[in-house]
Amino acid sequence: MKQLLAGLEHCHTRGILHRDIKGSNLLINNDWVLKIADFGLATFFKPDQGPPLTSRVVTLWYRASELLLGSTNYGVAVDMWSVGCILAELFSGKPIMPGR
Repeated sequence: MKQLLAGLEHCHTRGILHRDIKGSNLLINNDWVLKIADFGLATFFKPDQGPPLTSRVVTLWYRASELLLGSTNYGVAVDMWSVGCILAELFSGKPIMPGR
């Protein structure tokens, strides 16, 4: 979790939202070094950004409530929600909010 949070801090301080944090996008090598992968849905952001963002991002199981409700004005909280879902999944051993 520490490596994941450090990696996201690195992205967020440079104005990048990953927007698809999930277990299959986290790569861990034999030395237990975590790499965040698949930046296909990533975008640049600014707190006072102009054009709205799409709400159709993040795998459903890890999607923040504001995205489920269709918000197009969001920030780093959507990535942090996904991190929380992953942490809960590590503790419980299964996804906490599987959905279709």
